[in-house]
Amino acid sequence: MWLLNGNGFVEWVAGVFVFIGVVFSFLSAAGLIRFPDVYTRAHAVSKSANLGVLCILLGTFLYFLLKDGYFSIRLLLGIFFVFLTSPVVAHLLNRAAYRSGVVLAKESVRDDLKEYLEVDGR
Repeated sequence: MWLLNGNGFVEWVAGVFVFIGVVFSFLSAAGLIRFPDVYTRAHAVSKSANLGVLCILLGTFLYFLLKDGYFSIRLLLGIFFVFLTSPVVAHLLNRAAYRSGVVLAKESVRDDLKEYLEVDGR
């Protein structure tokens, strides 16, 4: 079978991961443009861009590992740190925006932090 011969299979697998990453990155850009307020935009960007970058890095890692036999600790560390820092940064940005008084979109259903921050006095 032409798909499973040696190096062609590795290139296809890596290419599929990179393509999936590109699709998620595109969806992230579309969410950044489409959503109404900073909170939903940050959510869309942090989730889908994180997954997009992880898929691209994983495809690159698999390509070099399976094609050349090169184990890249830098790519693994990149995957780890993107996976670790992206959600934390999105949370902190949303928190800073909320505490700065950025209003939610009209379509927002509820605001769970409003009661807590009024009672706590922050």
